[in-house]
Amino acid sequence: MQVRKGSLVRSTSLSLSAGAALLLCIVASMIYLVYKTQDYVDGAARARLLRSASADLLLAVQDAETGQRGYLLTREENFLKPYIASIGVLGGREAAFEKALASADYIQLQPSLIKDVVDKKIAELQRTVALTQMGRGAEALAIVRDENGLRLMNSIRSTLKSVIETSDRRIADRFSNNFDLVALLRIVTIIGTMLVIAIMFGVVLIIRRYVQEIATARAELEGMNAGLEERVRERTEDLIQANQEIQRFAYIVTHDLRAPLVNIMGFTSELDSALTTINAFFKEDSVVNRDEIKRNALLAVDEDLPEAISFIRSSTRKMDSLINAILKISRDGRRPLKPEAIEIEPIVKTSSDAIQHQVQDADGQISVKVNILKFVSDKFSIEQILGNLFDNAVKYKDPSRPLKLSVHAFQASRFTIGIDVTDNGRGISPEDHERIFELFRRSGTQDSPGEGIGLAHVRSLIRNMGGDISVKSELGKGTVFMIRLPSDLSQYVGSHGK
Repeated sequence: MQVRKGSLVRSTSLSLSAGAALLLCIVASMIYLVYKTQDYVDGAARARLLRSASADLLLAVQDAETGQRGYLLTREENFLKPYIASIGVLGGREAAFEKALASADYIQLQPSLIKDVVDKKIAELQRTVALTQMGRGAEALAIVRDENGLRLMNSIRSTLKSVIETSDRRIADRFSNNFDLVALLRIVTIIGTMLVIAIMFGVVLIIRRYVQEIATARAELEGMNAGLEERVRERTEDLIQANQEIQRFAYIVTHDLRAPLVNIMGFTSELDSALTTINAFFKEDSVVNRDEIKRNALLAVDEDLPEAISFIRSSTRKMDSLINAILKISRDGRRPLKPEAIEIEPIVKTSSDAIQHQVQDADGQISVKVNILKFVSDKFSIEQILGNLFDNAVKYKDPSRPLKLSVHAFQASRFTIGIDVTDNGRGISPEDHERIFELFRRSGTQDSPGEGIGLAHVRSLIRNMGGDISVKSELGKGTVFMIRLPSDLSQYVGSHGK
């Protein structure tokens, strides 16, 4: 009963909230449309003002030119009246045009451009009129026949007519948009009213729907109970696998650390034997055996001691390397993971740049195919994983063919991403597919430097992030390393308390 009440109250509250939000949206839309309409009207008014100013300016220039032409042809003062009147109003009309143009953001025209042309035209008109008044009509007509004034007038007429036509289109566009807004306002009002009615009707149906909510909740609970056993089984398998790995790790560590210790112990005995021989040389008083003892002592100093010391040093370096490798693997499990949204392509590029010169030396190429945009993971671990796999691809390339290395990132499942790293190198025999991931274990001919910790390090990093790695390979046919990781590491870290 408590669940039913909660569901009923929740659904009712949501419906009423949706209705209120819808009403607010309708009001906001109406206010927006009103202001937008006003904006369109203002835009049309500005365009109309610019059009009027352009037409007035063009008319003034044309009237001035008409008066000038009439006066040049007839020498009658009556033709100077429209010329003088047009010259008188021209400054005001230029100012009005510049002001209107400054408020018109839809035309990219510098006022100085039209002003310069108009000023040149007026100067040409004034000069010809002045020459005619001084009785030098022939010179004035020569200026007119030069057609410079014609070109100036054509430029003025073309520019201003273009402004007028653009303004006409702007006015028509603004009024068209205004009509569209009015229609949209009507549609929004009608749709909003219908939605409000639908919400009110939905409130009536809420009482019936809460029964379905209870049934859904019960089905989800049953599903969770059914999946709990599966999750327990998976965790148990993980624990068994981890325990087996610990046992293998303990065996490998004790076996590989024991070998240099045995060498050290053996060559320590060699040191004892050499020291005994040397001591005999210094303590022996017999003249008979003196030469033989000296030879043995020199042999011990020249050969036995350097050999023993060299092997002891080699064994200690081996132990130091093994211990450092063990510590490195151990630190992988203790390093705190830092989930963040990352892109795989830049990381692949960084890793490929590190081996680019080796790839070029092998006439090789690296290709990348990414079918996921971003996923949440530990960037440092991903860089380490790809870096190790790229290094292995170069190290174990097939010398008989150019190296080809490819990376394919994809969504493997709803909660898992896959990264496949493929090369056409020597390949790995089937019996070594699991062995290569063990610490201090390597596969195939050992003609490259290494201690067998790279892939163990890779698997440690991947499993620390809740993923896994497997290999598919045949000798002479290349290798595919298949990595599977959680698509959201933050959820894995949260559920495992890391």
